[in-house]
Amino acid sequence: MPVPRVKRVYEPPAEDDGLRVLVDRLWPRGLSKDRARVDEWLKEIAPSPGLRKQFHARPERWDDFRDAYLAEARANPALPGLRSLARRQRITLLYAFHDEAHNHALLLRELLR
Repeated sequence: MPVPRVKRVYEPPAEDDGLRVLVDRLWPRGLSKDRARVDEWLKEIAPSPGLRKQFHARPERWDDFRDAYLAEARANPALPGLRSLARRQRITLLYAFHDEAHNHALLLRELLR
């Protein structure tokens, strides 16, 4: 299985992105659907609204967010479908959060490996 890529949705699409899967609950601000070139929008795999707000309010609590989101994602009924997509083809997990080192898409990639 190819390792999923992770990139900000605001970065230009690349030919080798494969299937571009947006994994955010909300559509990225200021980005048109044409420019985003999202193939799948899997909003149900994003962190729950409560968890997202808690983390955005306190980014220094990354470790707590990581543990809570991994537990949510493992129990999420959308995860098997995402795994199936990742097994069949290259996918790029897209996210809008500004922090490239601390975001849920990186954690999803961890689960898909």
